[in-house]
Amino acid sequence: MDFSSWLPVPFMALTFFVVTASQISSLYNNPEPILTVIPIYIAFAICAPFIGMLSSKIFKVNLYGTRAIAFSTSTRNSLVVLPLALSLPSPDNQLVGVVIVTQTIVEILFELIYIKIIPYIIRR
Repeated sequence: MDFSSWLPVPFMALTFFVVTASQISSLYNNPEPILTVIPIYIAFAICAPFIGMLSSKIFKVNLYGTRAIAFSTSTRNSLVVLPLALSLPSPDNQLVGVVIVTQTIVEILFELIYIKIIPYIIRR
């Protein structure tokens, strides 16, 4: 791979860091809603790869396609909707923003797990 193909990685990490840092004070001041949604995000993160595997079997997708579907079923682009959430009236925008950032954090942590586990559980 050439250098330019790696450029999105540090820029995405920088963007994620800035967005997360902008929401830390809201999280610190009001952690209850976050503690409510984290179990839901974790349950989704556990179930989603298996839903992707099931849909791959239904459509008879090959091994690598099945892995890709299981992985992409598990990940959402929640940061895409963050600008919409932040455009809501105050104070709701802060709460919704923190919930979206929390979803992204849980998602990224599970992506790291998926990188190791999905090839192990999806073998033919």
